[in-house]
Amino acid sequence: MSNLLQPRTLADADLLALARDVLDIEAKAVHALEGRLGEAFVRAHRMILDMNSGRVVVTGMGKSGHIGNKIASTLASTGTPAFFMHPAEASHGDLGMITADDVVIAISYSGESDEIGRILPLIKRRGAKVIAITGRPQSTLAKEADVHLDAAVAKEACPLELAPTASTTATLALGDALAMTLLEARGFRSDDFAQHHPGGALGRRLLVHVSDIMRKGDQLPRSAVSDPVLPDALDEMSRKGIGMTCVVDADDRLLGIFTDGDLRRALEKRDGIKGLTVGEVMTKNPRSIAADKLAAEAAQVLEKQSLGGRLVVLSPDGKLAGALTFHDLLAAGVV
Repeated sequence: MSNLLQPRTLADADLLALARDVLDIEAKAVHALEGRLGEAFVRAHRMILDMNSGRVVVTGMGKSGHIGNKIASTLASTGTPAFFMHPAEASHGDLGMITADDVVIAISYSGESDEIGRILPLIKRRGAKVIAITGRPQSTLAKEADVHLDAAVAKEACPLELAPTASTTATLALGDALAMTLLEARGFRSDDFAQHHPGGALGRRLLVHVSDIMRKGDQLPRSAVSDPVLPDALDEMSRKGIGMTCVVDADDRLLGIFTDGDLRRALEKRDGIKGLTVGEVMTKNPRSIAADKLAAEAAQVLEKQSLGGRLVVLSPDGKLAGALTFHDLLAAGVV
């Protein structure tokens, strides 16, 4: 079979100019949505927010379907129960997933999708509300919907004005705007987000707490304020391998830390350290963190502070609970 396409090599300047033009057209399409946001968007937001036991059912054909799938996924992951329903499959049984409590977001740039047109009367007969996202306010879908969101664009980014490009970007942006306003209205926070994203790096950052990965028990270096630097404190530091020892009183309350840096500074100021106690050279009031804090918060503290990649963990009553290093955070996949 012969290839009917006649490929040509674009000069670097022409290639970059075309790519920049695409980005400019799509950026303008999204920006134009701002001026059209108004009462219809508010109604769509309230309609979804006021659902009792219902869900958002997103439907669309072709490229609109791909965008709809992403919108449904974003809604579901940010606190609004949602799923995608293929309009062609809906005619073969999937329509049974829709209830009177649901809100359907129907996406069709022309507003004349045959597949959506066939199921729209059945959706309305079930009592579900319909939000249409189209590029034509006078289309059948826009007129039949309870709310219409206008996603019209001045032009597509496709040089042939054929492939949906700016229009799909604008539709996706409208979906994101809906999802984010719903997230805020529901009081959805990072802990809720973590429950929806337990896997991967995001889940580790949002679910792992300091207590899960801190060093404790026999792994935790401890020294008394009266311990000599040589050999006691240095031996403790060497055995536990985190470049410091925690200085505590008889009740295990933290008094300070003794680190490699403290040792170096002590050697610079003195001819020798024989007979020197930890209490004389320790760093007092070191930065600490609570065990119930997210490990990601510990990472932020270590990144901002000159702590040699180590952080002390304290219990609510000020007693030593553990210690954490930047290496611990790396090993846990938090950073």
